[in-house]
Amino acid sequence: MQTERDQAPALSKEQLIDLLRTMLLIRFCEEQVIKSYARAEIPGGVHMYIGEEAVATGVCANLKHDDAVFSTHRGHGHALAKGMKPERMIAEVMGKATGCCGGRGGSMHLFEPSVGFYGTSGIVGPSILLAAGAGYTAKLANTDRVGVAFFGDGGSNNGAFHEGINMATAWQLPVIFVCENNLYATEVAFEYASKSPSIAGRAQGYGLPGFEVDGNDVLAVYQTASEAVQRARAGNGPTLLECKTYRFRPHAEGMRDSGYRTQAEVETWKQRDPIKFFSAHLLEQSVVEQAELEELEAEVKQIAEEAAAWARNSPMPDPASLADYLHS
Repeated sequence: MQTERDQAPALSKEQLIDLLRTMLLIRFCEEQVIKSYARAEIPGGVHMYIGEEAVATGVCANLKHDDAVFSTHRGHGHALAKGMKPERMIAEVMGKATGCCGGRGGSMHLFEPSVGFYGTSGIVGPSILLAAGAGYTAKLANTDRVGVAFFGDGGSNNGAFHEGINMATAWQLPVIFVCENNLYATEVAFEYASKSPSIAGRAQGYGLPGFEVDGNDVLAVYQTASEAVQRARAGNGPTLLECKTYRFRPHAEGMRDSGYRTQAEVETWKQRDPIKFFSAHLLEQSVVEQAELEELEAEVKQIAEEAAAWARNSPMPDPASLADYLHS
């Protein structure tokens, strides 16, 4: 296992602003979803990505349009970072006909193949196997596409973790396995569920590179993911990234947020809010001025608000279309 590099990547001002813009878009869209859930505008449950924005942003900023991303039940951020339009995401969460799946998927079944986003899933661990399949497809087709699997610390204890990583390593497939270790699988602490404290450290047993990354530092995630993607495109096989991060909300909206973790722990992690952390870095490095940050925040917040309003005003699916897209 290795940790992230000390040297920050050399990115242009435009690239740095784009990283912040993506994190802000995820944050503000998720805040709109929370409001819609409170208004009972959303059928079913939703799992917020607030607090983990740096992981999806840092990884997906290295991907091409046709690279294949596979996500989890907490996948709104991955979808937006890969290029899904915010109005399409929010409309789908609301079950509207204008959503990315016509209102048929909801929060845990978002798909947008046109941008290389091949879905969220409520099942634990399938992203690992699917990304390995995408990597195998890319290798057979002799392209430089990569497959990316996002999964949680709970998924690292699933059989799919062993099978997918073992196969990808044995066949040297172009895959990046990204574990978002937010310390809890629903309400079960990772330290309770496994006596193997380092997920990145498990890479040694499979024979692939493994890196432990500060998942709240978008530059650290970007740099480590960049190296992993370059290795994959060059034919040098998969990489396992463990991004240490933290969700600021309950496991799902409407669930308790205490009893399994302390408020002091939550507040400690909030002090390292990835957006505040990166914004402060840009100010310290004189990349932007405070006025530019405020202007960017206002611009992105308006985009999220307009996306939510568009989704809210969209029609529900026509009941007559119930049997559409079914296979007998």
